[in-house]
Amino acid sequence: MVEKLLTVPPFECAWREDLKFREAGRGCVAFEAFACNDVTLVFRENVGSQGYHYKRDSTPHYTIILGSHRNRRLKIEVNGKTVVDAAGVGLCCSTSFQSYWISIYDGLISVGNGKYPFQDLVFQWLDSHPNCNVQYIGLSSWDKHVRYRNVNVLSHLPHVQEEMDLDYDKWGLKNFLQTWDLSDMLFIVGKDQRPVPAHKTILSASGNFFSSSSSSSSFVITLPSVSYPLLHALLHYIYTGWTRIPPEQLGSLRALSLQFEVMPLVKQCEEIMERFKLDNKLFDGGKDVELTYPCIRPHCSTLPSLPLSIQRLKQLKVTGQYSDVNIYIESYGLVARAHKIVLSLWSIPFAKMFTNGMSESMSSDVTLRDVPPEAFKAMLDFLYDGQLNEKFIDSGSLLLQLLLLADQFGVTFLHQECCKMLLECLSEDSLFPLLQVVSSIPSCSLIKETLHRRIAMNFDYCISASTDFVMLDETTFINIIQHPDLTVTSEEKVLNAILLFGMNAKDLFGWEVVDQLIINSTPELLFGGRLQLVYDLLPYVRFPLLQYSLLDKLQNSYIVCHIPVLRSLVNEAISFVDYGPGRPENEENVRLQHRRSSYRELQYIRDGDNNGVLYFAGTSYGEHQWVNPLLAEPKKIAITASSPHSRYTDPKVLVSRTYQGTCFAGPRLENGHNSTWWMVDLGQDHQLMCNYYTLRQDGSKAFPRCWNIQGSLDGKSWKNLRVHENDWTVCKPGQFASWPITGPNALLPFRYFRVVLTGSTTDATNPWNLCICYLELYGYFL
Repeated sequence: MVEKLLTVPPFECAWREDLKFREAGRGCVAFEAFACNDVTLVFRENVGSQGYHYKRDSTPHYTIILGSHRNRRLKIEVNGKTVVDAAGVGLCCSTSFQSYWISIYDGLISVGNGKYPFQDLVFQWLDSHPNCNVQYIGLSSWDKHVRYRNVNVLSHLPHVQEEMDLDYDKWGLKNFLQTWDLSDMLFIVGKDQRPVPAHKTILSASGNFFSSSSSSSSFVITLPSVSYPLLHALLHYIYTGWTRIPPEQLGSLRALSLQFEVMPLVKQCEEIMERFKLDNKLFDGGKDVELTYPCIRPHCSTLPSLPLSIQRLKQLKVTGQYSDVNIYIESYGLVARAHKIVLSLWSIPFAKMFTNGMSESMSSDVTLRDVPPEAFKAMLDFLYDGQLNEKFIDSGSLLLQLLLLADQFGVTFLHQECCKMLLECLSEDSLFPLLQVVSSIPSCSLIKETLHRRIAMNFDYCISASTDFVMLDETTFINIIQHPDLTVTSEEKVLNAILLFGMNAKDLFGWEVVDQLIINSTPELLFGGRLQLVYDLLPYVRFPLLQYSLLDKLQNSYIVCHIPVLRSLVNEAISFVDYGPGRPENEENVRLQHRRSSYRELQYIRDGDNNGVLYFAGTSYGEHQWVNPLLAEPKKIAITASSPHSRYTDPKVLVSRTYQGTCFAGPRLENGHNSTWWMVDLGQDHQLMCNYYTLRQDGSKAFPRCWNIQGSLDGKSWKNLRVHENDWTVCKPGQFASWPITGPNALLPFRYFRVVLTGSTTDATNPWNLCICYLELYGYFL
């Protein structure tokens, strides 16, 4: 699982282009934070500066501070003025990351403390004069560093909130309190011998009911001296996590709880009785005392919120004691001896299966079809302990199977855990396979929305790494092409993607290949049933933004002759380039507007030019005259070598732009092998999609022959961008040499880059010294 960690120093604020509400004034940001106090989020109409601090901002904005006043308060400020200052003890934590979410909807600000957006609400406040234009989110701090990770921006759609709201306030173990459904034991209470049904599994996990002298072999417990209200209070506490009782009956409830060893209730009774002794005015006469099991979800009758021993439940699952259903999977066999009450506690479909007169409700055997055994076992484990065991989710396919099972059987908590883990460990290579699976599942709308946006923002790589996107359904592909956050380096990429999708292509190629294929074919044969879709999608290509030479090439192509829509669009684009926008309404034409792009194009022109990333960093990204970026304050980049710093191993030389006769990185032992490299770190706020790089040999004759240029997001896991084997390009001291980087990895953004030797150089004396005195990178810079 890759966690994106961002540390914000005191009195600063971090801004990223992707931390933005899709709709102004409406959205939700979910994140994890590690801080002693003052987790601070700023919501503005525009992105703030790097040195921004909300106390000095005169523009409209909201500021929300979790753990203000030494972790004791929750504050909300509007344009710098405090409007909310409420008690909020423990909203921050200095020992571990905590999960939060903050939503804004037309001035209604909601703050939650938990993993799931729109749940575990802590505070709400409505602005009577709402700012409906806030859109960008800044992550800030006060007097100490705050670390943020797993920051996700979600749309604030009504249907999403409804899906995220759990139905367990209406469903759970309390639905089986004193009902005959699935009951397998009885209490006989009071002098009138009133029968009260219960469930052996639940009672066994909450106390010691069946080894006491009052039990019998038939699991009938007779309590002639106990009143029904007293037993009801005990069972209500076990099945729902809370109960009420008159103060004068606290002693009797404690005694009954002690008899059956329901220790959480015993302890609470004793604590309240002690408080009552110290001050009997604490309880008004005639008012019942409420006892609530201490948990994060009060009045919610699922496992984490009930006084049940998870260890005992798991042991019952292992031993099969009190089990009343054997679950089989077709073509696999017996999976588990389970308990209907536990399965029904989490899953309404299971509860209906066992209680509505179906064959499963009459039989102790249930056979399931088309269910993956390993995933089902993992789901069963979750049903017994309320936690997703990470050893079962090493495989992405198993996690997807779990998600589908959770959706099939209505296990909402498991469904949400799977969704959260899938979102946390997304990679560009897994986007399309995951989207294919979840696109038809209504309950996965949050994942679908996130995937659509992630694909749109990484469109270049996603449609160039493989043809997985052609397997999407038409509606999903249309949503991606029309996505407002679609980011590409060239509109030609959008044209190629539409044509490949229309052809349902198995191989990657560009429009020029389609141009040749259509010579001996027709659009109807090439595109089949997707021809109309191609016609509908071509207007989303912003042809006027293409280079004139490419437009001219398109205008004279066969494909334009065969597809009238394309011919019209290309002619319109050429007219726009030749004569300008013309009519005023053209200024509003979306096809004539540049897409929002987070990348700056820094392209190679010649060896030693001033167009590279490292030169750009030396100008503070275009703000002043060039200085060596390793001498600037603060430093814009970092360069390290495999060997220690010395007179001849000086990172400053590689970006000094002056020739150095001796400059090398020496070898170090890594995993028992020589490893020699120079590494560049662009900084936590920057990344590069690298498509070219340049080296310069120092004054030695230690010419490299085998080496790789690599990229990494974390500085630990590396991807090869170009592999050099027996490369004789460098053959003179002081020589420049440059190479293009092609393939799918050239479209992936990286923070770290390194040149690493994979074989010895031509120097027999020091064959593992990498002798270069200049390095430059090119591409699309974020």
